Amino acid sequence: MADQTESHITIASDPATIMAVIADLSTYPEWTGGVRATEVLTEYDDGRPGDARISLESGPIKDTYTLGYEWDGDNSVVWQITEPGTMVTGMDGVYELVDNGDGTTTVIYRLAVKVNLPMLGMMKRKAEKVITDSALKGLKKRVEG
Repeated sequence: MADQTESHITIASDPATIMAVIADLSTYPEWTGGVRATEVLTEYDDGRPGDARISLESGPIKDTYTLGYEWDGDNSVVWQITEPGTMVTGMDGVYELVDNGDGTTTVIYRLAVKVNLPMLGMMKRKAEKVITDSALKGLKKRVEG
């Protein structure tokens, strides 16, 4: 998926602490908008998720799908859909963490979602923007709170 929505936020923490929160998929229902349940299906040797089943409930979209994750230390995590749901048929995303050298980290979130609903491009981008902004605000609150 070529067209992605991008948002970013600065968090008063180091990349390792932030990435630990991102990697803890079991807590996503507590701080991300829309995620109702997660189930880690496979893990890498370091304990980070390899594949996970996600149950989403966001507006008209209620679905379960599987994502595959690739981790680059505490620098980034990339995911893509490996088993589509009924409504969510495609998803590519990335969290990229940039250490600002002053005790803060800039977190960049890029996301592209393909849904099995007729949706104008402008509405789709707005929905992706709401998801990315909500996730970043939730991450900041979780890490700093």
